[in-house]
Amino acid sequence: MNPVTDKERECLRRMGSVGRLRVAFGLWDFARDVVATAVRSRHPDWSAEQVREAVRTRMRSHAFQP
Repeated sequence: MNPVTDKERECLRRMGSVGRLRVAFGLWDFARDVVATAVRSRHPDWSAEQVREAVRTRMRSHAFQP
């Protein structure tokens, strides 16, 4: 991974805790949407509930993994 540049560090600092948390939640939502799209493309016949369960399982199994 690339280290954070001084400019990025300053931008994150100015955001404050709430701003950084908003960014983190936004990234989590984006990742969930990407996983859901991938699941639906692999299993077009699955119900919405099956897709939601697959997304939950995949997101949970990969959360906080180094």
